[in-house]
Amino acid sequence: NQSQNSNDKPVITVTLEPLRYFTEAIAGDHFTVVSMVPKGTSPETYDPTPQQLVDLAHSKAYFRIGYIGFEQSWTDKLTDNAPHLQFFDMSQGIDLIYDDTHIHHHTTDEEEHPHATGVEPHIWNSTINAQIIAGNILSALCSIDKNNEDSYMERYNALCRQIEHTDSLIRQTLATPGADHAFMIYHPALSYFARDYGLHQIPIEAGGKEPSPAHLKALIDTCKDEKVHVIFVQPEFDRRNAELIAKQTGTRVVDINPLSYDWEAEMMHTAKSLAEK
Repeated sequence: NQSQNSNDKPVITVTLEPLRYFTEAIAGDHFTVVSMVPKGTSPETYDPTPQQLVDLAHSKAYFRIGYIGFEQSWTDKLTDNAPHLQFFDMSQGIDLIYDDTHIHHHTTDEEEHPHATGVEPHIWNSTINAQIIAGNILSALCSIDKNNEDSYMERYNALCRQIEHTDSLIRQTLATPGADHAFMIYHPALSYFARDYGLHQIPIEAGGKEPSPAHLKALIDTCKDEKVHVIFVQPEFDRRNAELIAKQTGTRVVDINPLSYDWEAEMMHTAKSLAEK
């Protein structure tokens, strides 16, 4: 188990791999960072293993992304399991997008989360939000480990410079003549990315469900009208509908993984896919 053998460094648990990337970038060698939702599984529906719940009790803190399905259903149980654990919400200060495709109906009766209804949870797929998340990580680390504030501050500044660099590369890429301004995607994970760069995201999935034949037909028409050339698919979703639409419209199906640890590479890959012909 990685939380026990890394020279017994204190552990911070985070929800997702991209959040582990940001946290490690700022925490440096002071903490071991562990993701709750493993690679290749959906954070909308993931259930932690009993072993993960046991390990969680050894963590110093839990950094949640904010509104992702896994957190909506599990935070209460995680808190019960590790009552001493400090929780930090990384979505603080982010200008949230509200939509009806992410309404979670599995809130418990004792504790409704009315504010969480229909928040677009994929906040990390945005350079603007990434800076805010980095700031939230910095303040969380400084509050749990005051002795190393200077180190965190220095690493935070380096990460922000890197995020700004990525942002300028993305802007440059999307400014290429003929770059697409609309794209289709199976599950709408790029709403913040689209907002940052003035793009139109067209989700195939309707309200978290497979599209109906009528909806598929409408999507095919939209594809043609909006000159869509790229349909993004994520590894944890079925590709069949995307491939069907691609065949009817002559578009390319492009694999992306917004849940990847390699945040920069993934953001660049998404931008480049829209600029390539």
